[in-house]
Amino acid sequence: MRAPLGIFDRFDNAVPAPARLGQLSRPVAEAIAGWAGRVPTDEILYVDTDPAIADTAEFVAHYGQELLGRSANCVVVAAQRGGETTLAACLVPSYGRVDVNGAVCRRLGARKVSFAPMATAVEATGMEYGGITPVGLPADWPLLVDAALTEMPWVLVGSGRRRGKLIVPGAAFAELPSAEVLPDLTITP
Repeated sequence: MRAPLGIFDRFDNAVPAPARLGQLSRPVAEAIAGWAGRVPTDEILYVDTDPAIADTAEFVAHYGQELLGRSANCVVVAAQRGGETTLAACLVPSYGRVDVNGAVCRRLGARKVSFAPMATAVEATGMEYGGITPVGLPADWPLLVDAALTEMPWVLVGSGRRRGKLIVPGAAFAELPSAEVLPDLTITP
């Protein structure tokens, strides 16, 4: 099956993610298998991709710059306040970066927010670095989602592994556990 809408047509190996649970990391597979959102689970698609080009810059260089406007990055942050550290995730369009010192600090009530170390992000999510996705994150984590993503018909994100990507209807991100949609989460160059 070909992936939907314009630029995603170049992924001709798209299949509904429930049919590829074995290709996903355990937490992502469990989230898809237990999906209860209004967006039908078979509208969440999986496409096989080369793990060597999982990082955004390499992926976009291979598949085309227009993917920057149709894909998202999920980053894990560590918010600190009063000796306590809280992990959270932020989902922003690939063309921008997370407003860590502004929107994220304000929303999490933190004195300092930084990107979580790679080992911490991998261990806490159960996902591979370079493939972390909002689908399957710990349900008690804050998940901050840029509002622009929820308005997109389809968004390309990680699959929990470096191999493969998910193509998700944007509205599904607002249905994820602990998701909060924010209008000012992304800084654009």
